[in-house]
Amino acid sequence: MFENLTEKLTGIFGRMRRKGRISESDFDDAMREVRIALLEADVNLKVVKEFISIVKEQAVGEQVWESLSPDQMVIKIVRDELVRLLGDEEPRFNWSPSPPTVMLLCGLQGSGKTTTAAKLAFQLKKQGKKPMLAACDLQRPAAIKQLQVLGEQIEVAVFADLGEKNPVSVAKRAIQEAKHKLLDTLILDTAGRLQVDEALMAEIRQIRDATQPSEVFLVADSTTGQEAVSVAESFDQALGLTGLIFTKLDGDTRGGAVLSVRAVTGKPVRYMGLGEGVDTLQSFDSKRVAERILGFGDVLGLVEKVQEAVDMEQAKEIERQFRSGKLDFDTLLIQFKTIKKMGSLSSIMKLIPGVGSLPKELMDGQGEGQMAKAEAVILSMTPQERRNPDILNGSRRRRIAAGAGTSVQEVNRLVRSLDEMQRQMKQFSRIPGMKKGLKGRKARRR
Repeated sequence: MFENLTEKLTGIFGRMRRKGRISESDFDDAMREVRIALLEADVNLKVVKEFISIVKEQAVGEQVWESLSPDQMVIKIVRDELVRLLGDEEPRFNWSPSPPTVMLLCGLQGSGKTTTAAKLAFQLKKQGKKPMLAACDLQRPAAIKQLQVLGEQIEVAVFADLGEKNPVSVAKRAIQEAKHKLLDTLILDTAGRLQVDEALMAEIRQIRDATQPSEVFLVADSTTGQEAVSVAESFDQALGLTGLIFTKLDGDTRGGAVLSVRAVTGKPVRYMGLGEGVDTLQSFDSKRVAERILGFGDVLGLVEKVQEAVDMEQAKEIERQFRSGKLDFDTLLIQFKTIKKMGSLSSIMKLIPGVGSLPKELMDGQGEGQMAKAEAVILSMTPQERRNPDILNGSRRRRIAAGAGTSVQEVNRLVRSLDEMQRQMKQFSRIPGMKKGLKGRKARRR
């Protein structure tokens, strides 16, 4: 997400930091580079001009070049202005006083509406809501089937009528069905077109007028750049949007539309899609996004991923093993599976503050390759060998290497790594204040 922009801004501010004291000329040079970086990220020209103007105005007021930490002052001003640009107020759902709350999804064909409808339903279900999906896209032959498959996957009801030709009728009957089943949220997946046209707008307006949705979300493809802003303006004028959901932000996208849409349309970005899975839709938080753009990481995002991936009972058992210093290969296997649940290693690292400044080659998936090799070695062991690494003699190691398609040296390296982890954990457990150490001191006092 915003990788190119993050890389450029990190470089600009890194050079500024190395200068120590900066002059007005240094500041102007940095702002010129920031301007170019934003334009190359496909941010709207008018938005860029206003952004740079406000940052310069704020910097003069703060007397940046006379402060003790001028680089930090500049970064803070840029960060605050990014937050303002992205929308510094927290958007809230417009829940209907009489269920179901209707949410209408609209957008161009190929923007990912159907998948996003399922992702949104999955999000709401995790929050304790009872959602239902309605297949109102009768233009694309596979749309209904796709929504039904996704509904089964996330265990959410899908209302569809294969014989109906009028999407307005489908939407009306879906509301009645949701009321009958005592469901509190209804998400309408509507038809798209290759481009904005009056026939598309007329159809969606009819659905909107018939259902009176509490939320009207535009699903926009972030890879289309400034075109996404133009599309948002057209849909807003026709339907009155309450927010946008940007998809495909996990790919090689410049992200300029996300930075521009709030300023141009006045409509907030509510969610962002960061992958294909149903669990990859994230609420849009302007502060966290701004800090990720500047390379500060996203500690809250990392914590959320850990909470979702970790089995608490397993975590307690692993903690017990760490404290005792008795680790085995089953423990490592559990750790690998937990990391996989959280996503790719590179995507996790990007959430850690400061990692964005590391060389790019360290972030290009080498960790995943090493982890896959280690996992293959462990899976080639018998359950007894995984629990008792001390029995791994030469013949066993040769058999494991052959089973994993690797060398004995790789097996030896993994065994040494486990031995080193055990040694360090034993040392750590002796540090005063650790539970084991405290118990020992209490026993000695007696």
